Amino acid sequence: MRIEQLEYIAAVTRLGSLRRAAEALHLSQPALSETVRNLERELGVDLLDRRRSGAKISDEGRELLPHIIGVLDAVDKLRRAADEQHRSSRMIRLGTVNAATVPLLVPVIREFRGSHPGTQVEVIQARQAEIHRGLLEGGLDLGLVNYLAGDDLPPGFHTTELLRGRPVACVPSGSPLARLQTITADDLLAEPLVVMRSGYVMHRFVHRLLNGRSPAFSYSTDGAEMGKLMVAEGLGATVLPDFSVIGDPLERCGAITWRPIEGDDTEVLLVLQRPLAGSVPAAARDLHQIFVRAARSHASGAAL
Repeated sequence: MRIEQLEYIAAVTRLGSLRRAAEALHLSQPALSETVRNLERELGVDLLDRRRSGAKISDEGRELLPHIIGVLDAVDKLRRAADEQHRSSRMIRLGTVNAATVPLLVPVIREFRGSHPGTQVEVIQARQAEIHRGLLEGGLDLGLVNYLAGDDLPPGFHTTELLRGRPVACVPSGSPLARLQTITADDLLAEPLVVMRSGYVMHRFVHRLLNGRSPAFSYSTDGAEMGKLMVAEGLGATVLPDFSVIGDPLERCGAITWRPIEGDDTEVLLVLQRPLAGSVPAAARDLHQIFVRAARSHASGAAL
């Protein structure tokens, strides 16, 4: 039994005769008739009522028609799923709050590229709420999101913890703050401060750390990477998770450094999320596993 045989029977039923079906399918009438006869022999049922005036679906054929349509519908769903799987395997969309882009994300993308050379990865920087919306609406496959320890996790997502660290002050290596062992909230208040915009976890943390007080001068930016660049250029200090600073190229080359925040024991979590509902493309599952392995390696290196 072949799928096209069932498609031919459906066409005869839809168009009302073998002749019309042959014309629509661009087949000769004898060829179409012979293909249907082969199916009839296999099933042991006369699917067509053949008369001198022409051939059309038989009563027995009509009784079997719901089953034929069911098979064709299932095949159509399979083809659509395969097309979607192929499309998804060629493009993975990753939303990130940009809190560990260089130390974690870049090595992950490099490894993924080696094992999936034909799959593109689109990295989309956004705030937490935007990432969650993209995941639920299908615009994103995976999302890197930060939480403070103790935060309630939103429902509807599968969440994998990747990294756990502390908020630290990120300062220029030549700054007077870099000579301190620890940095206090008062130290930060006396300096120009680069803060994340509202909607980022570190914005919420800094507001809590400063207890509503305003620094001498402040900048507002999206994402840790721009914050680190501004610090490297001597524009001020910023507050980021330690896993976002340790191992960053700017830290490795000595442009920026970090210091613990005195008296603070807050933990920051970097997690990888995907929707609980819906299927996960194979390439996205592979990228998820690479993230888990890379996070373990990153955490081990940071602990040394």
